[in-house]
Amino acid sequence: MLFDNHGRTLDYLRLAVTDRCNLRCHYCMPEHGLDWLSRADLLTYEEMLRLCQVFVRLGIRKVRITGGEPFVRRDLLFFMKKLSKTEGLESVSITTNGVGTAQFVPELKKIGIQSVNLSLDTLDRERFFKITRRDELPRVLETLDALLEHGFSTKINAVVMHGQNDEDILPLAGLAEKLPVSVRFIEEMPFNGGDHAVQGQLFWDHRRILETLKTRWPRLEKSPDPPFSTAANYEIPGFFGKIGIIAAWTRTFCGSCNRIRMTPQGVLKTCLYDNGVLQVRDILRSGASDEELAEKLLFAFQKRPKNGWEAEKSRENAPILESMAMIGG
Repeated sequence: MLFDNHGRTLDYLRLAVTDRCNLRCHYCMPEHGLDWLSRADLLTYEEMLRLCQVFVRLGIRKVRITGGEPFVRRDLLFFMKKLSKTEGLESVSITTNGVGTAQFVPELKKIGIQSVNLSLDTLDRERFFKITRRDELPRVLETLDALLEHGFSTKINAVVMHGQNDEDILPLAGLAEKLPVSVRFIEEMPFNGGDHAVQGQLFWDHRRILETLKTRWPRLEKSPDPPFSTAANYEIPGFFGKIGIIAAWTRTFCGSCNRIRMTPQGVLKTCLYDNGVLQVRDILRSGASDEELAEKLLFAFQKRPKNGWEAEKSRENAPILESMAMIGG
């Protein structure tokens, strides 16, 4: 098993395969998009496979593919098929915005992918357009239908934004009444490409989200959280699915965090809020052996911040200006 300097297990890698996206969600990036990475700046699939093999030998057991939007990168399914065959890797999952995902759902099932997180901040088409700057809600809902039809464990991730999708909290939670989904509400974070900033007191924190849910379902009750869960999980009597609330800004789950992140350009992040702690791509391309790479990774894991607040302070004169698309969720 792999541990950090605070005794926390590390067994979950979030691997971003691209910074590009076919939406322009204003909580993630400016309307004009980002200065996209060149192909040479990205980790190649071969480099990612080698890296994952090293991670698995160190103790990583789960890999989640993220972006950007993963499916905008060519040959993603070919890569995921190879990745899923990595000896010792127990689970491969993916997070997607669902815009172009429906067509790939049957193949994901064949590969053996069991869990998919679907980003969906509203069920209202007009609000969807305002948030994402694209009129793609029908295609996202088509993906949701396809995931459920093929029996995927499906989590719906909704970022709660003051004055943007407040009205959608209850309708989104209502999906769990008839569908076998976990609807998870996420506190807004500051990773929006410098377009605007979450500062001071967050209006829609986890407490306010919970209070709002209880206005409709006063019998909502806390359920046990799985090990290392970022979400506080809840059940509503009579509901087929579940509800979750992720305190991503409040950062209440840092004490049990088992996640590390690899950005599209090959930068290791041992905390979502740090500024990157190791340029792995350059190590891979320098001719380093797997053993040398593993040694540098282990050294980085032993300097992991205690929590997201400490990680943010360690940025020194590097304010948070990056987009979530550059981080990998």
